[in-house]
Amino acid sequence: MPDTLAETFEAQRDRLRAVAHRVLGSAADAEDVVQEAWLRLSRQDAAEIHNLEGWLTTVVGRISLDVLRSRRARPEAPYDEVVVEVDDGTAPEEDVALADSVGLALLVVLETLGPNERLAFVLHDLFAVPFEEIGRILGKSAGATKMLASRARRKVRTPAPPAPAGREQREVVQAFLTAARDGDFEELLRILDPDVRLTVDTPDGVVVVLGATNVAAGARIGAAAGGRAVLVGGLPGVVAWHADGTPMSVVAFTVVDGRIVSIASVADPAKLASMTLPEPPETAGPSR
Repeated sequence: MPDTLAETFEAQRDRLRAVAHRVLGSAADAEDVVQEAWLRLSRQDAAEIHNLEGWLTTVVGRISLDVLRSRRARPEAPYDEVVVEVDDGTAPEEDVALADSVGLALLVVLETLGPNERLAFVLHDLFAVPFEEIGRILGKSAGATKMLASRARRKVRTPAPPAPAGREQREVVQAFLTAARDGDFEELLRILDPDVRLTVDTPDGVVVVLGATNVAAGARIGAAAGGRAVLVGGLPGVVAWHADGTPMSVVAFTVVDGRIVSIASVADPAKLASMTLPEPPETAGPSR
């Protein structure tokens, strides 16, 4: 029986990893969640589980929810202990279509969803898990869970335009870019929220950096310091170009109470090519 159970679990592993990956946005965390689900299953009497697929989805959902909630409460870890994660997993077809249609806005908006909203949206809209099952994970009624998913869906698919970036927000972003260009680590830490999240969409996947120390040390958007200030969906942002005039990156910043709480960057040439961007500065010359 144990061998049969292990084989059954392995048949579900890819789906479970995809669920955790979509909820958490982290390949490494998703692997940990799936492994924990297997450990819990191995301690169960399989004969008492009437719907193994549903049971595993529920367990993965609950563990993922705990991880999401703990992210908001945990202290920042030292730089060497934080994994810079590359999203190299395969996404469900619906998720790919959604990401392609929303682009940079999705990177920004997903970070604004609360843990319950994110779980309800991912499980229902991307994996067709019934609201009754999601409600059992969240400890809520099916009706309340449906409302959570609906609210998250509106934010993701038709995000309300944020208030235009004011002068104070733009000054915070400019101060950050200047500090990044100058390598002023202390100034970067002053400007960044301790729990800031940097998301970079690259040709190889999505790189995620968590925490002010790691974002400051990584200096992944330092090259944007010489770019042109723009608004990205109403958020203060910047566009940077290579020396030959081709776009290098588009970056959007979310500023709350004078500190940067989220940074979303697109550095994938294919996605940049599909965007309508301002012309590069005339001073941009040929690459040396």
